[in-house]
Amino acid sequence: MKVKPAERTNAVKEYYFSQKLRQIEQMRRNGADVINLGIGSPDQPPSENTIRRLAEEAAKPNAHGYQSYNGIPDLRKAFAGWYKKYFRVELDPDSEILPLIGSKEGIMHISMAFVNPGDEVLVPDPGYPTYSSVTSLIGGNIMYYDLDENNGWAPDLNRLESSDLSRVKLMWINYPHMPTGAKGSMRLFEKLVGFASKYNILLCNDNPYSFILNKEYLSLLTVDGAREIALELNSLSKSHNMAGWRIGMVAGHREYISSILKVKSNMDSGIFRAMQLAAVEALGNPDPWYDTVNFHYVNRKKIVESIMDLLNCRYDKNQAGLFVWGKIPDDITSCEQFVEDILLKANVFITPGFIFGNNGKRYIRISLCADEKTLDESRKRIEFYLKNQIKQ
Repeated sequence: MKVKPAERTNAVKEYYFSQKLRQIEQMRRNGADVINLGIGSPDQPPSENTIRRLAEEAAKPNAHGYQSYNGIPDLRKAFAGWYKKYFRVELDPDSEILPLIGSKEGIMHISMAFVNPGDEVLVPDPGYPTYSSVTSLIGGNIMYYDLDENNGWAPDLNRLESSDLSRVKLMWINYPHMPTGAKGSMRLFEKLVGFASKYNILLCNDNPYSFILNKEYLSLLTVDGAREIALELNSLSKSHNMAGWRIGMVAGHREYISSILKVKSNMDSGIFRAMQLAAVEALGNPDPWYDTVNFHYVNRKKIVESIMDLLNCRYDKNQAGLFVWGKIPDDITSCEQFVEDILLKANVFITPGFIFGNNGKRYIRISLCADEKTLDESRKRIEFYLKNQIKQ
């Protein structure tokens, strides 16, 4: 190439799922009927009233202009009402909530707003890969902290306090946790807020999985003093089956929100008004709507757990979120090869845990975002593959 890319691109690799989707697409072109159980993209639709509101608003002739950078007041009020009803958190819709084009983008906005080159960022291992990649892209230094199933996938704060934290600016947490499905607790959140306050670290909870196979709706912002030291991201992607709509939010102290808005307003031109009004409709969904969505996930989870049993994987039945996370048998030498063999020989793609960090290398993750018929077919294929393995 005549023009070299920026050096920051050397700090990250192409997203694992981006590469894998290309491989799956090529397999399909070659005639393979591949079932993808890797990604957590909800296959159920949003509520009917949400879709109807989108259509009605999009049909209006004056609905297509630029929107404000901080979202329409109706959406901010709807987010505030949602947080008050389910998380018992009072938020000022005018100053403590910022709608986002997805919470993934919010990870970048927050990082750019608070992390200087050379600052350290505490990132969970295992954890969402975007925390690491964004930190690298903006010139921050990643400081991984271990999560271990023996500790309930919670940070060992005593161990962290024995480290040099003098350059740490920000800490990412994510409960209910992805990929492990571990739930948070008020006791854990209180400890984390105390830790962050002691060392003047901005604590960021990424909280999109609270409504999936879970009714213990917890927000970090419930903790006394949290608003002085913490932010919380949330999203309609998982909770309302609106992953492709790209509607999320960040909540916290007005000064923090103001700093994030400085970044955001230079990176986008607002969210389509019709989508914002449809999101308002979604946030008003009654409790039975969430129950119906979870009814399907409960049934799907049973099938996925049977797949884990077939593979002799060990897992926690109390996981929340869109996945089942399981530990592979000790006699499997390579998780990556284990997963690749299942893809190539059973035409079923499941996610290897190593992509979430070193502490995930002995685990796999299976998505619940496929209907029961598809999951049953996946189980049959894997069972057939395993029987052939024994014969060989």
